[in-house]
Amino acid sequence: MQSVDISTTATGAPSLPMRGVWPTIRSYIFWQHERGTLHYDIMVTLILIFVFFSPRVITFNDKPALRSPHASDVVVTADAQGGLLYQISAAAITPGDDQAVRDQLLHIIQPISGEVTIVKYEGIPDGKGQVQAYRVLVKRKP
Repeated sequence: MQSVDISTTATGAPSLPMRGVWPTIRSYIFWQHERGTLHYDIMVTLILIFVFFSPRVITFNDKPALRSPHASDVVVTADAQGGLLYQISAAAITPGDDQAVRDQLLHIIQPISGEVTIVKYEGIPDGKGQVQAYRVLVKRKP
């Protein structure tokens, strides 16, 4: 009888021992290669690939927050007495009593100007008599 030796690797094919791979991976993790070497260039390339292509693949959910609390047009001008004159669209205000309208106007104005007090306000009517905007005179609190 003849016996045949069957090996798991093909003849002539180089085998890559696992003992050689782990030190290389470890050297990449601990950044043990000098600048200008092939392994250093490979590490830098892998980092650049991650930095430039990961935002396309990974959703980081880091969108900027919308800072527009009101969907209204606000026009600010200074008056001659040192106050501020605001014109605010009536679409941003829910009609109500005087105090409710003042509170809503302050809610829109204070994120823009800080602590202020309303001196007076008036509705600006359109051609049909409907209020289309509010003109508000405010003073900054000392």
